[in-house]
Amino acid sequence: MTVGKVAVNVVHLGRISYHSALKVQQQHIKQHLDSSSTSPNTLLLCEHKPVYTIGIRQAPYPPEEEQRLKALGADFFRTNRGGLITFHGPGQLVCYPVINLGCFKKSVRWYVCELERTVIKMCSKFGIKASTSPDTGVWVGNNKICAIGIHCGRYITSHGLALNCNTDMSWFDNIVPCGIVGERSAVFQEPFLPWCAVIQHVSTKAANHGIGGSGRAGSCNWTGAYRPITDGQGRTACRSKWSACCVSIQAQCSWVNGKKERGQVLDCSGKMEDTSACSVK
Repeated sequence: MTVGKVAVNVVHLGRISYHSALKVQQQHIKQHLDSSSTSPNTLLLCEHKPVYTIGIRQAPYPPEEEQRLKALGADFFRTNRGGLITFHGPGQLVCYPVINLGCFKKSVRWYVCELERTVIKMCSKFGIKASTSPDTGVWVGNNKICAIGIHCGRYITSHGLALNCNTDMSWFDNIVPCGIVGERSAVFQEPFLPWCAVIQHVSTKAANHGIGGSGRAGSCNWTGAYRPITDGQGRTACRSKWSACCVSIQAQCSWVNGKKERGQVLDCSGKMEDTSACSVK
């Protein structure tokens, strides 16, 4: 079966709590299920404040363990996605496709394989050789670089994938990620891969090429904490309050969340830079 390209609306949510991201997903799901709605297939891109989540395969998590994780400064959520426990946090690109599989293929297995294949292709663009394994997700050697956990009801998908870019991997030391004993998670490389370069690549590909073949292109909407900032020569430069990055070396130093703070952040080379002169956009 040949699947034509389907338009995908890309929405950047920026740094957002897990609870807030769930609410956004639920709004899009409701629109899809509303027979009078013409809701577009949507790809939500974001990063989360530190949070541990468990899926429907997870046995009841011991209350004392939940409290231990919360004491580390992370939130904790039980979800209706597939899979077991994992971590989301700054420096991790989280993608939530809320799409109608009826527009593509009515196969959850096909959908998960497409997510894995797309991540592998994206990694290759940055010189990373990634692959699948018998376990769901994407791996670099024996280390997992992307976790996948989805929910699908009436062919409408939610939840999605989390790709480690410049994530603080010590958060994973507190759990058995995805229930795989001995599993290690990976980041792209040292120095850290520019976070915005990844998010720009993902959103552009989704907007320009849709999913699954040739046909109509989608659109890319910048909302919330992320919107395009140019360096005066048309090159995109964006900066998050916490996971700082830049696409252009000459990019101006700008916050995009409407609040300026003094301090130091990582630039795209992994070095520290002073942000006291940053301008507010």
